Amino acid sequence: MRCVIARFPFDLSKSGVLESMKGVKPEEVFGASVIVGRRTYPVKQVGQVVTGQDRRDFSAAEVLRAMTRLGFTCRELSPAAAPARPQSAVQVASAMLGSPATV
Repeated sequence: MRCVIARFPFDLSKSGVLESMKGVKPEEVFGASVIVGRRTYPVKQVGQVVTGQDRRDFSAAEVLRAMTRLGFTCRELSPAAAPARPQSAVQVASAMLGSPATV
């Protein structure tokens, strides 16, 4: 299948992607992901390995679109499922005491 990622055309196939990702250790997933074989990879990692481009050169949406068209299972992280940012001790204490009344 011919697709354009970061303004460059690529001829991708499902078997080619599987072969490219063979032996690649998945990084921790924080956002959108692609299931390749039995492993879940971050979209940007798959895009980098398959295209050979820097991750800053393409968007996750471009890779998601291509992987979906090839038949891979893709998942997008919803804002509700995003991990909560760790709070500092001051933020925790402020939340426990409540916000000050505004005048």
